[in-house]
Amino acid sequence: MGLLLLLKPHWESSGLGVRRLESASWHCPGPGPTAPKHRGMMGDNVTKVSTFILVGFPTAPGLQYLLFLLFLLTYLFVLVENLAIILAVWSSASLHRPMYYFLSSMSFLELWYVSDITPKMLEGFLLRQKRISFVGCMTQLYFFSSLVCTECVLLASMAYDRYVAICHPLRYHVLVTPGLCLQLVGFSFVSGFTVSMIKVYFISSATFCGSNVLNHFFCDISPILKLACTDFSTAELVDFILAFIILVFPLLATVLSYGHIALAVLRIPSATGRWRAFSTCASHLTVVTIFYMAMIFMYVRPQAIDSRSSNKLISAVYTVITPIINPLIYCLRNKEFKDTLKKALGQTSQ
Repeated sequence: MGLLLLLKPHWESSGLGVRRLESASWHCPGPGPTAPKHRGMMGDNVTKVSTFILVGFPTAPGLQYLLFLLFLLTYLFVLVENLAIILAVWSSASLHRPMYYFLSSMSFLELWYVSDITPKMLEGFLLRQKRISFVGCMTQLYFFSSLVCTECVLLASMAYDRYVAICHPLRYHVLVTPGLCLQLVGFSFVSGFTVSMIKVYFISSATFCGSNVLNHFFCDISPILKLACTDFSTAELVDFILAFIILVFPLLATVLSYGHIALAVLRIPSATGRWRAFSTCASHLTVVTIFYMAMIFMYVRPQAIDSRSSNKLISAVYTVITPIINPLIYCLRNKEFKDTLKKALGQTSQ
């Protein structure tokens, strides 16, 4: 995760921004006894890293087991919660509407979020297995980055849905059709996974040498790039362009949608009408705020106030706790959905 800091490629930060490496940092320690040798940029032999060590949350052994239990229960709850939402939407004809299609797509996204990161975290807590192969690390990074990029576009698509529902209510069923929803969801996933494929290709093509210790609990871009021995100026430019496309454009679309929504709500004469109109998009606006606030706290902090421990804590909240909160935000205030969910779960238990 880490798209925002790529918009500032010339200074190091706590997130996904790329750190410019001075020529002195290209000289890496000599090779270990079993690691293959490769030529560095300065002509020296360097040791190519084949595995990484995830520091995770270093605590006393007893606390590790407690954290294992806590994150395991959280992981299982996220799975059950989001699977129940997907089941309710697709099993009830009354919920076969654009808003609920988007909601089930978001739940599907949340399932992949936690399944990409949490199992490896649990393995570290229980078995103290903190090593991850280079291929495994790049795979985890690819899926996590892809999901973040996908969520950016999907949130913008949901903002457009709310814009049409409030600003053009009489034309809503004409403008926002199930076919359009399918296209928007498909575009969100295709664009997110395609952009991340290019990003991870450039990262995996780098030479990693010397230390293989990642001060994080999963393979995020910033900790990985700190171990690179090669010049990353080309990757900086590529990441900057891709970050601008996949982050700024959806954010701009979201802001414009809510700008039109705000103007439409203010034109409603009665306070009751304004509140009813705003309540239809309050849940989505809350999720958007949480998403971008998490991005800012994790990736847009000057190095002077950077703290790896706090960064890992915020990352844990976003990657594990947010998938719990988002479905609750969307569903708890929706009586129609709650009634349908109860019926669906009742039918499943019979």
